[in-house]
Amino acid sequence: MGPFEDERRGAARTGDAVSTTAPELTIALADYDDPADGAAIVGLLDAYARDPMGGGEPLADTTRDTLVDALASFPGAFSLIARLDDTAVGLANCFTGFSTFAAAPLVNIHDMAVLPAHRGKGVGRALMQAVEAEALKRGACKVTLEVLGGNDTAKALYRSCGYGDYSLDPETGTAQFWQKTLI
Repeated sequence: MGPFEDERRGAARTGDAVSTTAPELTIALADYDDPADGAAIVGLLDAYARDPMGGGEPLADTTRDTLVDALASFPGAFSLIARLDDTAVGLANCFTGFSTFAAAPLVNIHDMAVLPAHRGKGVGRALMQAVEAEALKRGACKVTLEVLGGNDTAKALYRSCGYGDYSLDPETGTAQFWQKTLI
Protein backbone atom coordinates (compact mmCIF):
# COMPACT_ATOMS: atom_id res chain seq x y z
CA MET A 1 0.00 0.00 0.00
CA GLY A 2 1.40 3.40 -0.99
CA PRO A 3 1.72 6.36 1.39
CA PHE A 4 -1.50 8.00 0.17
CA GLU A 5 -3.81 4.98 0.09
CA ASP A 6 -6.34 4.27 2.79
CA GLU A 7 -7.12 0.70 3.86
CA ARG A 8 -10.86 1.33 3.68
CA ARG A 9 -12.41 -0.25 0.56
CA GLY A 10 -12.86 2.27 -2.19
CA ALA A 11 -11.09 5.11 -0.37
CA ALA A 12 -7.96 6.91 -1.52
CA ARG A 13 -6.19 9.55 0.57
CA THR A 14 -4.54 12.48 -1.13
CA GLY A 15 -3.11 14.91 1.39
CA ASP A 16 -5.91 15.62 3.88
CA ALA A 17 -8.78 14.84 1.47
CA VAL A 18 -10.42 11.43 1.37
CA SER A 19 -12.49 10.40 -1.62
CA THR A 20 -14.65 7.31 -1.65
CA THR A 21 -16.30 5.42 -4.45
CA ALA A 22 -19.59 3.73 -3.69
CA PRO A 23 -20.43 0.51 -5.46
CA GLU A 24 -22.62 1.07 -8.51
CA LEU A 25 -26.02 -0.67 -8.58
CA THR A 26 -27.05 -1.88 -12.01
CA ILE A 27 -30.07 -3.92 -13.01
CA ALA A 28 -30.21 -5.75 -16.32
CA LEU A 29 -32.23 -8.41 -18.06
CA ALA A 30 -30.54 -11.75 -17.64
CA ASP A 31 -29.19 -13.47 -20.71
CA TYR A 32 -30.13 -17.11 -20.17
CA ASP A 33 -27.34 -18.13 -22.58
CA ASP A 34 -24.67 -16.31 -20.53
CA PRO A 35 -23.07 -18.68 -17.99
CA ALA A 36 -22.39 -15.81 -15.56
CA ASP A 37 -26.04 -14.73 -15.62
CA GLY A 38 -27.15 -18.35 -15.27
CA ALA A 39 -24.90 -18.87 -12.26
CA ALA A 40 -26.20 -15.62 -10.71
CA ILE A 41 -29.83 -16.73 -11.16
CA VAL A 42 -29.22 -20.13 -9.59
CA GLY A 43 -27.08 -18.71 -6.77
CA LEU A 44 -29.53 -15.95 -5.87
CA LEU A 45 -32.56 -18.23 -6.06
CA ASP A 46 -30.79 -20.82 -3.92
CA ALA A 47 -29.98 -18.16 -1.31
CA TYR A 48 -33.65 -17.14 -1.33
CA ALA A 49 -34.78 -20.77 -1.03
CA ARG A 50 -32.53 -21.21 2.03
CA ASP A 51 -34.05 -18.12 3.69
CA PRO A 52 -37.02 -18.73 6.02
CA MET A 53 -39.22 -16.67 3.66
CA GLY A 54 -38.19 -18.98 0.80
CA GLY A 55 -38.87 -22.22 2.66
CA GLY A 56 -35.55 -22.65 4.48
CA GLU A 57 -34.24 -25.43 2.20
CA PRO A 58 -31.66 -25.32 -0.60
CA LEU A 59 -32.77 -25.84 -4.19
CA ALA A 60 -32.81 -29.47 -5.28
CA ASP A 61 -29.85 -30.48 -7.44
CA THR A 62 -32.17 -31.17 -10.38
CA THR A 63 -33.61 -27.66 -10.07
CA ARG A 64 -30.13 -26.13 -9.94
CA ASP A 65 -29.15 -28.11 -13.04
CA THR A 66 -32.26 -27.36 -15.15
CA LEU A 67 -33.57 -23.97 -13.98
CA VAL A 68 -31.88 -21.66 -16.46
CA ASP A 69 -32.64 -23.82 -19.50
CA ALA A 70 -36.26 -24.17 -18.33
CA LEU A 71 -36.58 -20.39 -17.94
CA ALA A 72 -35.05 -19.86 -21.38
CA SER A 73 -37.55 -22.20 -22.99
CA PHE A 74 -40.60 -20.84 -21.16
CA PRO A 75 -42.49 -18.26 -23.26
CA GLY A 76 -42.72 -14.88 -21.55
CA ALA A 77 -40.17 -15.64 -18.82
CA PHE A 78 -37.61 -13.00 -17.96
CA SER A 79 -35.23 -12.38 -15.09
CA LEU A 80 -33.66 -9.18 -13.84
CA ILE A 81 -30.37 -9.31 -11.96
CA ALA A 82 -29.26 -6.52 -9.62
CA ARG A 83 -25.52 -6.16 -9.28
CA LEU A 84 -23.36 -3.99 -7.07
CA ASP A 85 -20.34 -3.49 -9.24
CA ASP A 86 -19.92 -7.05 -10.58
CA THR A 87 -21.51 -8.89 -7.65
CA ALA A 88 -25.05 -10.25 -8.11
CA VAL A 89 -27.09 -9.20 -5.06
CA GLY A 90 -30.74 -9.33 -6.20
CA LEU A 91 -33.08 -11.16 -8.55
CA ALA A 92 -36.58 -10.88 -9.94
CA ASN A 93 -37.93 -13.84 -11.90
CA CYS A 94 -41.00 -12.78 -13.86
CA PHE A 95 -43.54 -14.28 -16.23
CA THR A 96 -45.77 -12.60 -18.75
CA GLY A 97 -49.41 -13.61 -18.43
CA PHE A 98 -52.66 -12.19 -19.69
CA SER A 99 -55.46 -10.15 -18.13
CA THR A 100 -58.76 -11.12 -19.70
CA PHE A 101 -60.55 -8.16 -18.09
CA ALA A 102 -58.09 -5.73 -19.70
CA ALA A 103 -57.41 -7.88 -22.80
CA ALA A 104 -53.73 -7.12 -22.32
CA PRO A 105 -50.56 -8.76 -21.05
CA LEU A 106 -49.61 -8.66 -17.36
CA VAL A 107 -46.35 -9.43 -15.61
CA ASN A 108 -46.17 -11.60 -12.50
CA ILE A 109 -43.16 -11.32 -10.22
CA HIS A 110 -42.73 -14.94 -9.20
CA ASP A 111 -39.48 -14.58 -7.23
CA MET A 112 -38.06 -11.45 -5.65
CA ALA A 113 -34.80 -12.00 -3.80
CA VAL A 114 -32.14 -9.75 -2.29
CA LEU A 115 -29.16 -11.24 -0.46
CA PRO A 116 -29.49 -10.63 3.30
CA ALA A 117 -26.38 -8.43 3.53
CA HIS A 118 -27.86 -6.06 0.93
CA ARG A 119 -31.41 -5.73 2.25
CA GLY A 120 -32.63 -2.31 3.32
CA LYS A 121 -30.27 -0.55 0.91
CA GLY A 122 -32.62 0.12 -2.00
CA VAL A 123 -31.88 -2.99 -4.07
CA GLY A 124 -35.43 -4.35 -3.79
CA ARG A 125 -36.96 -0.98 -4.67
CA ALA A 126 -34.67 -0.67 -7.69
CA LEU A 127 -35.66 -4.18 -8.81
CA MET A 128 -39.36 -3.29 -8.45
CA GLN A 129 -38.83 -0.18 -10.60
CA ALA A 130 -36.95 -2.22 -13.20
CA VAL A 131 -39.73 -4.82 -13.33
CA GLU A 132 -42.30 -2.07 -13.87
CA ALA A 133 -40.21 -0.52 -16.65
CA GLU A 134 -39.83 -3.89 -18.37
CA ALA A 135 -43.56 -4.59 -17.95
CA LEU A 136 -44.37 -1.30 -19.67
CA LYS A 137 -42.00 -2.19 -22.54
CA ARG A 138 -43.95 -5.44 -22.92
CA GLY A 139 -47.29 -3.61 -23.00
CA ALA A 140 -48.43 -4.99 -19.65
CA CYS A 141 -51.49 -3.49 -17.98
CA LYS A 142 -50.37 -4.47 -14.47
CA VAL A 143 -47.78 -6.24 -12.37
CA THR A 144 -48.81 -8.91 -9.88
CA LEU A 145 -46.90 -10.64 -7.11
CA GLU A 146 -47.35 -12.96 -4.16
CA VAL A 147 -46.06 -12.28 -0.66
CA LEU A 148 -46.21 -14.30 2.54
CA GLY A 149 -48.51 -12.79 5.15
CA GLY A 150 -45.69 -12.76 7.71
CA ASN A 151 -43.12 -11.09 5.47
CA ASP A 152 -43.69 -7.60 6.84
CA THR A 153 -40.48 -6.18 5.35
CA ALA A 154 -41.43 -7.22 1.81
CA LYS A 155 -45.02 -6.10 2.29
CA ALA A 156 -43.84 -2.66 3.41
CA LEU A 157 -41.67 -2.36 0.30
CA TYR A 158 -44.47 -3.47 -2.01
CA ARG A 159 -46.98 -1.09 -0.38
CA SER A 160 -44.54 1.80 -0.72
CA CYS A 161 -44.26 0.95 -4.44
CA GLY A 162 -48.05 1.14 -4.84
CA TYR A 163 -49.02 -2.53 -4.53
CA GLY A 164 -51.91 -3.79 -2.44
CA ASP A 165 -54.61 -6.39 -2.07
CA TYR A 166 -56.67 -7.10 -5.16
CA SER A 167 -60.43 -6.76 -5.02
CA LEU A 168 -63.15 -6.27 -7.61
CA ASP A 169 -65.65 -5.20 -4.96
CA PRO A 170 -64.74 -4.72 -1.28
CA GLU A 171 -67.92 -6.58 -0.29
CA THR A 172 -66.69 -9.76 -2.03
CA GLY A 173 -63.28 -9.69 -0.31
CA THR A 174 -59.74 -9.69 -1.59
CA ALA A 175 -58.18 -12.21 -3.93
CA GLN A 176 -56.27 -15.07 -2.33
CA PHE A 177 -53.44 -17.09 -3.81
CA TRP A 178 -54.19 -20.81 -3.54
CA GLN A 179 -52.25 -23.81 -4.79
CA LYS A 180 -52.50 -27.54 -5.27
CA THR A 181 -49.20 -29.35 -5.69
CA LEU A 182 -49.23 -31.80 -8.60
CA ILE A 183 -45.69 -33.19 -8.57
